[in-house]
Amino acid sequence: MDRFFNFPPLEQIPLIAAVIIIAFTVHEFAHAYTAYKFGDPTAKNQGRLTLNPIQHLDPIGTILIFIAGFGWARPVPVNRYHFKNPRLGGILVSLMGPVSNFLLALIGTGVLVLLIVSGIAASLPPLVMQFFNLFVYFNVLLFVFNLLPLPPLDGYRILEDLLPPSVRAKMTQYEQYGSLIFLILVITPLGRYTIYPIIYTAVPFFIKSLQNVFMMFL
Repeated sequence: MDRFFNFPPLEQIPLIAAVIIIAFTVHEFAHAYTAYKFGDPTAKNQGRLTLNPIQHLDPIGTILIFIAGFGWARPVPVNRYHFKNPRLGGILVSLMGPVSNFLLALIGTGVLVLLIVSGIAASLPPLVMQFFNLFVYFNVLLFVFNLLPLPPLDGYRILEDLLPPSVRAKMTQYEQYGSLIFLILVITPLGRYTIYPIIYTAVPFFIKSLQNVFMMFL
């Protein structure tokens, strides 16, 4: 079976763990913060409007990153009925999770490029450069993966709010089956012919694009 991650060398496990903690925490915080700004205090009332990783990491979902090559954080609770405009609020809350990971990848790429161009990278321990490479890769991966229009991903929630209410109602009826299909695609070889080609094409494209953006100014 293909994986988003193969089991890493032992020396990289602490680096990947650190990257996962940052990426998952910021992703879920972005959902919570955006919901709060649009008038929904649900996440805040449950202690989720925080950058404390303990509030956002799911133990099983985190461990599976290393074992199965994919995983998840604890979803932030959102009550869209607190929004003045539920559809717009829903879209932005869903979108800001992946966007936060894209911004982290942007920052990580900027640091990498500056370290390399300045020559500082040559004097740093290899683990430092490995960390930033993993940081960029994983955050771009989260950005792309979460925008797939499959439940329970953010891309599916965005699609729901973009479509007419009548279509949304029908999607809700079959959402549980969509989640099952998504799980099958992720854990079986069927993913090689569906979501994996998208991931393995889009992730390198965005990483290269981010690098090119910074190189244009140097």
